[in-house]
Amino acid sequence: MKDIPIADVRNFVLVGHTGSGKTSLVDALLYKLGVNDRLGNPGDGTSAADWTDEEKKHKISIWAKPFDAVWRPKGGKALRLVMLDTPGYADFFGQVVAATQVADAALIAVDATAGVQVGTVRAWKRCEALGLPRAIAITGLDKENADFEGTVAALQDLWGARCEVVTFPADDKKGVVDALSAQGGKADGIRARLTDVAAESNDALIEKVLNGETLSADELSDGLRASVAQAKFIPIFALMARQSVGLDELLSGFARLMPSPADRPAKDADGQNVNPAADAPLVAQVWRSINDPFVGQLTLARVWGGTLKEKSEVFNAAKEHKEGVGIVYFLNGKKQETVPEAQAGDIVALAKLKATGLNDTLCATGKAVKMAPIVFPKPVVSFAVTPKNQSDDDKLGPGLHRVAEDDPTIHVERNEATHELIITGMGDVQIEAAKERMLARSKVEVLLSTPKVAYKETVTAKGEGHYKHKKQSGGRGQYGEVYLRIEPMKAGSKDWFVDGIVGTSIPRNFLPAIEKGLVDGMTRGAVAGYPVVNTMVTVYDGSSHDVDSSEIAFKIAARTAFKDGMGKARPVLLEPIMTIRVTIPGEFMGDCTGDLNHRRGRIMGMESEDGMQVIVAEVPQAEVFKYSSELRSMTGGRGSFEMSFNRYDVVPANVAQKIIAEAEKHKHAEEEE
Repeated sequence: MKDIPIADVRNFVLVGHTGSGKTSLVDALLYKLGVNDRLGNPGDGTSAADWTDEEKKHKISIWAKPFDAVWRPKGGKALRLVMLDTPGYADFFGQVVAATQVADAALIAVDATAGVQVGTVRAWKRCEALGLPRAIAITGLDKENADFEGTVAALQDLWGARCEVVTFPADDKKGVVDALSAQGGKADGIRARLTDVAAESNDALIEKVLNGETLSADELSDGLRASVAQAKFIPIFALMARQSVGLDELLSGFARLMPSPADRPAKDADGQNVNPAADAPLVAQVWRSINDPFVGQLTLARVWGGTLKEKSEVFNAAKEHKEGVGIVYFLNGKKQETVPEAQAGDIVALAKLKATGLNDTLCATGKAVKMAPIVFPKPVVSFAVTPKNQSDDDKLGPGLHRVAEDDPTIHVERNEATHELIITGMGDVQIEAAKERMLARSKVEVLLSTPKVAYKETVTAKGEGHYKHKKQSGGRGQYGEVYLRIEPMKAGSKDWFVDGIVGTSIPRNFLPAIEKGLVDGMTRGAVAGYPVVNTMVTVYDGSSHDVDSSEIAFKIAARTAFKDGMGKARPVLLEPIMTIRVTIPGEFMGDCTGDLNHRRGRIMGMESEDGMQVIVAEVPQAEVFKYSSELRSMTGGRGSFEMSFNRYDVVPANVAQKIIAEAEKHKHAEEEE
């Protein structure tokens, strides 16, 4: 919007725990600012923010979505607002990760009845990691048992005195008081503290305060704004959004205190500042893709510097090729507004780009710049996926690919060890929503099941193996005899196959066949049919026949001798062990540690972090496939966890017996078929 300079643009993302009032705040702002002609409500499906069918069905935000609005206060300058609403539900935290990376600031919503929750802490940590300026909106002040003062105290206990009130509820609770402009009572005490914060940002202001002089309104705002830009001051605003109470004060506070794109230039992947000026070289970063049923593929990009124009040619620095830009859109929920150009701070949608995708940087030709890529969290849940109808098998792959394109925290891959098609993500609700999306868009109904564990086998001692393959069937026979030794692989050794044959007991030309037989045996396993690892095989003797020996005979002999040797080398099953980091309120500590112990977990450490309890444990993968839903049930949705692969370890004997029995049962069933 050409009539509003970059200095008067405020780009910010709304984050917080699910149910903290983010979406209601966006709806209230859109209605107040005239973007929407009615006050939407997430509860009844009329929200302008949660407008997709799946969001209406699940009654939660699922996608990060941009909105554009202009606030024109009486007698003041117009303020351009570029807002990003994000989900609070843990399963969709990847959307928060992407949106925060392309925002200039964050507004963290905290409900005055629930206080600081695990989603609040998660959002705060993300802002801290990015050094993102932020403010806090205390919502739900119209609810029974709302506690503004208690919530402020909790925030200050966690994150210190840099969290300070700017607006607070009036005594009659029908309005809010702006401490920067009000006189008397509580406002004077707050303004005195804010004056000290402002003075610390500037030597001239410190000197003025020390001399007993009063800072002007502009000096106070400028000093506080400088502190906000460095995340040294976190303003707190009181809101009753659906009653439109506190919205004007919030917007006024954003105009005075929050940074513009010009105040806080972005840095590229090399750590160099990006010039945000309109006449600077173009730099825009892709942070999300949308499959729009009417327009087709929409690519969402944040403009960091320069001007992005419709019907122009740009350079994709990641793919190193030119890209044609056609129509440029601003998005407001379902509404799409075409614009001739966009500048720093803008979030735009570009239609039908040929080869531009997530994390690509679009820039001016001859001015190649790359922005740091968005790094998404690792998945924590996995499901095996199959089509409900076998006739949909050909459509399964493309359908899953489209789902993964929509949400970069969803991954689809074929597990080579178990031969299953696996979909992974951040939680079972996310995967269920993806399943529904596949049915709606690709007309493919899928079945989800618990994946098989990719167990492995190894040996813990030495074992001798022998087999003589001798077969006569009329014509030329088959003959091959192999003696071998199996033992654990030595530390640092890379060669698993050792040729220990002395003399000519086995002709050299049969060694490749023997090795193939051993590879076949190691692939099939000898305990429960799982691949064998960390095992060294030495072939040291055997015999051959001048006429009947063949490659196939020695391959069979080696494979069978390997199985014989494995059985004598104290074989064991190995299972993947995951490191799990669980964040919960302290009241659930006993339940969660007991549950992890029940899952054969080993508690490695416990600590307190940002008012939450953190448990670090090592747990077998087999025990955590359903942990996402079970933790949510155990903590009432107030717990979250991260998980990563650690190592393979020996399966306890009692558990191994069950796995082996199941493998035998499956093998017999296949043979009968």
